Parts: sequence; structure tokens; C-alpha cells
Amino acid sequence: MKNITLSSDFILLGLLVNNKTTGIVFAVIFAIFVVAVTANLVMIFLIQVDSRLHTPMYFLLSQLSIMDTLFICTTVPKLLVDMVSKEKTISFVGCGIQIFLYLSMIGSEFFLLGLMAYDRYVAVCNPLRYPVLMNRRVCLLLAAGAWFGGSLDGFLLTPITMNVPYCHSRNINHFFCEIPAVLRLACADTSLYETLMYICCVLMLLIPISLISISYSLILFTVHRMQSAEGRKKAFTTCSSHLTVVSIFYGAAFYTYVLPQSFHTPEQDKVVSAFYTIVTPMLNPLIYSLRKKDVMGAFQKILSRCLSAQKVSTSDA
Repeated sequence: MKNITLSSDFILLGLLVNNKTTGIVFAVIFAIFVVAVTANLVMIFLIQVDSRLHTPMYFLLSQLSIMDTLFICTTVPKLLVDMVSKEKTISFVGCGIQIFLYLSMIGSEFFLLGLMAYDRYVAVCNPLRYPVLMNRRVCLLLAAGAWFGGSLDGFLLTPITMNVPYCHSRNINHFFCEIPAVLRLACADTSLYETLMYICCVLMLLIPISLISISYSLILFTVHRMQSAEGRKKAFTTCSSHLTVVSIFYGAAFYTYVLPQSFHTPEQDKVVSAFYTIVTPMLNPLIYSLRKKDVMGAFQKILSRCLSAQKVSTSDA
């Protein structure tokens, strides 16, 4: 029991084993981070200023961009600092804050992606009632529900994780405080907690996946009955971006939180975690912006305004 310390710092061993490639990996991760934050902030800005994007779908998409921005800012800045510094420590409190934020953001995205599938179902299957069924009040309630559900996950699991006694090694074989990596340092039996966490994660995946499956089954049934080829194309275009994001995000989450630990290795966990914490927040806005003509149109409109204003100011000078 003398070896047990409850408040000392943890040491993050980082993403890489081979330090020779640190410079290249740092540059790549930094570039992805800048692109991700910029793309998400631009998406939020466009949705706010362009009246054509004041629709339920884009309102929910703006919430996804906010979550992605907070999500990537939870882990990547600390990772980048650790890659160029000798001190790779994170305080006990800092570790708890990181766990809470990433649990809240990933949980919120789980629920939001499920609710976005419902939005697509209403748009395709009940287009005439869409303005009524997805009015502003409903959209605000859906967004609030997603944020509340994710935050509840953080409030439930973070205190339990941080109250587990940790002893001996303080080295976390990861680049951030992810619960499975932190629990490997516990000197108490955590099997009950891990089982409860597993059930919690399965439920958090099962609820939105069920909503997504039901929504898209009904969408496919409706599309199959459509006589117009143009109508089918529009329906598939409307849903393809969301399905792409769902497949990427839920696939990585399923591996991390549902697949039994016997199938995991620390190195594989770090690669998968890097994918959904670093790459996915960058891909989401790019997937939506490249596949949505409205977003590209709004971007071109703002860009042309800026260029016109610059020309006017230059000519006046």
C-alpha cells in the first residue's frame, strides 16, 4: 500500500516507439490539426452567415463541427507538445479533465450522428412535413439531448476511473489518458468496473446504431419505391456523406470499446485512437463540404465577397 499514490503525475509514453520519425510525424499531425480546426471553424462560420444553410441538417452539422473542434483540441495539442519536449508528464487532475472531455465529445458525437440519421429519414420519407417535424425547437432539443447524453457519460465514468488506486508504474502507454490504457496501471481489481464500462459503451453504441439502422432501412424502402431516377440520386446524395462519417467513426469506436481486450495490443490501440481522435475530426467537414454543393457555394460566395472588398480597398488607396 506504500507504493500507492493518488495524486502524482502520470507519464505519457506517446504515439511513437521509433524516435527517428518524430519530426515527420509531428509535421503530419500538426498539419492535420490545423486543417481540422480550420475546416470545422469555416464550416461553423458558413452555416451561421449563409441563409441557404439555415436548415435543420446544417444546424446539426454545425454541432458536429463544434464537437470535432473540441475533440481534437482535447488530445492533439498535448501530443504535439510532448513530441518536442523531454517532459511528457500530465497531472492527475489534467488526466481526469482529458478523460472527461474526450468521453463527453465522443459520446455526444455518437448520439448526434444517430439524430442526424433521423433528420435524413424525415427529409427523404416525409419531405412535406419536414419543416414541421424538424422545426427550430425540435432541432435545439435534439442538439441539447446529444450534448447531455455525452456529458452524462463523462460525469459517470471519469470519477470512477480517477478513484481507482494506481501504483508502481505511472507510465501510460498511450499519447493521451484513454481509460483502457490508464486502467492497466491500476493495482486493484477493475474487472467489475471494466464490465460496467463495456455495458455502458455497448448501450451508447447500440442506441444510435439502432436509430441509424431503422432510419436508413425506411429510407431505402422509400427510395426503392421512387419512380424518378433524379429523386433516387438526390436521396442517395443526401445520405451518402452521413453514412461515410458514420462508418468511419463507429468502426473505430467499435474496435476500441466493444471488441474484447484479448484482441487488443497497445500499439494497435494507439493507431486506432489516433485515427478517430486526429484524422476523423479533419475528415468530417471535408466529406460534407466536398459532397454538398450548398457548402461549396456558400464558401465561393464568401470568398468572392472578400476578394471584391479587397479590390475596392486597393482601388480607393
